[in-house]
Amino acid sequence: QVAEWPAPPFDDFFGDTGIAPCAAPVKPLRGGSGRGRPQKQRALSPVAENSRATAPPRKRAKPCAVDLPCAKPKRSRSQAQEELPWVERYRPKTQNDLAVQKKKIEEVETWLKMHIFQRQPKQSGSILLLTGPPGCGKTATLQILARDLGLQVQEWTNPLSSDFTKEDLRSMFGHDSNFHTFPSQAQSALFQDFLLRANKYNKLQMLGESSENDKKLILIEDIPNQFYRDPGSLHEILRTFIRTSRCPLVFIISDNFSGDSNQGSLFPTEIVQELCIFNISFKPVAPTNMMKVLNRIAAAEASMNREKNYTLDRTSLELLCRGCSGDIRSAINSLQFSSMKECSLEKEFWSKKKKSSTIKCEEAGVSKVRRKNKCDTSEDQEIQAIGGRDASIFLFHALGKIIYCKREAVSESECPQLPAHLSEHHRDTLLIQPEDIVEKSHMSGSMFNLYLHQNYVDFFSDIDDVVRASEYLSNADVLCSNWSTRLVMESYSASVATRGVVHSNTSRAFAQQQGGMRFRPLHKPQWFLISKKYRENCLAAKSLFSSFCLPPECLQTELLPYLAVLANPMRNQAQIAFIQDVGRLPLKRHFGRLQLETLSDKDP
Repeated sequence: QVAEWPAPPFDDFFGDTGIAPCAAPVKPLRGGSGRGRPQKQRALSPVAENSRATAPPRKRAKPCAVDLPCAKPKRSRSQAQEELPWVERYRPKTQNDLAVQKKKIEEVETWLKMHIFQRQPKQSGSILLLTGPPGCGKTATLQILARDLGLQVQEWTNPLSSDFTKEDLRSMFGHDSNFHTFPSQAQSALFQDFLLRANKYNKLQMLGESSENDKKLILIEDIPNQFYRDPGSLHEILRTFIRTSRCPLVFIISDNFSGDSNQGSLFPTEIVQELCIFNISFKPVAPTNMMKVLNRIAAAEASMNREKNYTLDRTSLELLCRGCSGDIRSAINSLQFSSMKECSLEKEFWSKKKKSSTIKCEEAGVSKVRRKNKCDTSEDQEIQAIGGRDASIFLFHALGKIIYCKREAVSESECPQLPAHLSEHHRDTLLIQPEDIVEKSHMSGSMFNLYLHQNYVDFFSDIDDVVRASEYLSNADVLCSNWSTRLVMESYSASVATRGVVHSNTSRAFAQQQGGMRFRPLHKPQWFLISKKYRENCLAAKSLFSSFCLPPECLQTELLPYLAVLANPMRNQAQIAFIQDVGRLPLKRHFGRLQLETLSDKDP
């Protein structure tokens, strides 16, 4: 029986749009909610009663969605917890749960205490920039430290759309609307308004939260897209924030290995120095820390859901760690998917992996080193099967792997011996593949050779080795000299340069000679500074001596050295200064090295 028909729910929003409202019968509730039912039944007209009585009986239709009761049984807390992804279920709750280096945690904690609890009344605002690869614990570290220090965190989230009014909805969904336009507001304006309000007001106090501590910080992790196209607008907003700020501002940016760094475009060196932005760079999670986390999660799941999940052994966990490239979030997701018994693909993969590795590693007569290399080759090809990521290496570490060229000792019986006239070329087995290192650095071969050429000399101790290495670098440069075949030959050029430099360093030819080398800093190529100076000189020569109608190269190599010999060739002070700078060589006997820019592990 129909007790009552609810009113159309969206009439007040859309008006009369000609769409018939779908009414659903509401079943009467038992108990006190059915008290008014007799009066409503008596109010039915006799015509309706007669028509209902004479109506032929209809077959009971299948229950549709609207006939089902709206109130679903509430899930228990344990069921809701089991449905959470493992990344959320095993989210770190204390500093001991973090898989981050203790030094980085201490750096962030020291900065927060200094700029929040030790801040002077008239001190200007402060900005912290947390950078690092995805999944290295930047956000988790900040949230745990903020909770331990009793800080409120006000986080910016990019809005999907603005709030629509009733008139906006009528215009969008009406008969005459083609659904083409939406009312919108620039994200930069919303972001600026958020910073102003977050700086001026505290966040709303929710039920159960204490209002004793009003210390807070502003977290920006989801940066509006407009700032990537126009970083200058972000810089102006930050300048205003620095002058009026009462709480610190924290940016979290994940590194990009494709070459175009978000940090470099949004926070160039000039802005970092002007606004005194403090940068803390996180490193990828170490394999040992990642293994501890995965073992803890696997043990917890095995004790709770032994019948649902498939327990992985240590070899499988190590393979997961290698495939995730230091991303703890990706490693936990991969562990969850590969542990499900319902997923036959993952189970079949691990069984095949164990079987193939056992067969390969138990071949008779194969040494430990060769067995390891043989197994690693097949694993590297299949390591991306479940949740694997493209392995990337920072340029700093990539250069270090080539220059330090670590080796492993091999006995004479396990390695074929070279003839007597080639014995000087005998080397122990390399622990790296130079071509893989160049590929994982995400740089072109010619650019990687440029960095290698700048830094290789400091790691050689014999002048003959330097001569041999420079010959290999010259041969690599010749391979890329033809512009029409440069794209094809770059990989060959990088292989010749890297393997040539590694092979030429006889002081590191054997594993027992690896020790004793102290750390030496790496630098960016001088070629960048020289080419920049060359372009500036060409533009200056073309503008200052435009009346001579000569190319910039001819001006600097032919005309200006001749004018420099004359007593008073020009009256323009700018021309005279340029001639003295370019037209004459310095009087020093030895040219000094240009001031080199240090290459750090923060440079992607």
